[in-house]
Amino acid sequence: MLLTSGKIRLFAGAAVLGLGALCISPAVARDEVYPVSISEAMASSDAHEKLDGSVRFYFGDARHPAVLQRFGDYVTNQKTNSFLKSNERACSWVFLSALIELQKRANKLGANAVVNIRSYYKKETVSSTTEIPCHAGAAIAGIALKGDFVKVAGQ
Repeated sequence: MLLTSGKIRLFAGAAVLGLGALCISPAVARDEVYPVSISEAMASSDAHEKLDGSVRFYFGDARHPAVLQRFGDYVTNQKTNSFLKSNERACSWVFLSALIELQKRANKLGANAVVNIRSYYKKETVSSTTEIPCHAGAAIAGIALKGDFVKVAGQ
């Protein structure tokens, strides 16, 4: 079999691609659950910049003002690129993205609060007043939140 320069380049390219896939395969399998601190994320400059204050967020079974009107619940499932980012950075960003989506939905419905916010990743409910689990992989980090949209008194 006679190899031409084009065939050699094709073979070399395939070999490099194959070796590259072998080298990164352990990283691709990475799927860590990283806890995002709700209080730290809510106190961040990004949160103050991106959330307009029109909607209050109450996580888990946190106390909230009396509910005047209910608008139903909603799930947001947000993903972000986590390639070459720390879990902290990627997860903080995707958490904020999920809150922005909840805020948009609340404003559209006429709600001024989202209560009983809990993690709903792969339809598994995890409720906490202190942290939200973020699922971080080699290329993508994700958070799914489910919350009840309401109008509360005194806001």
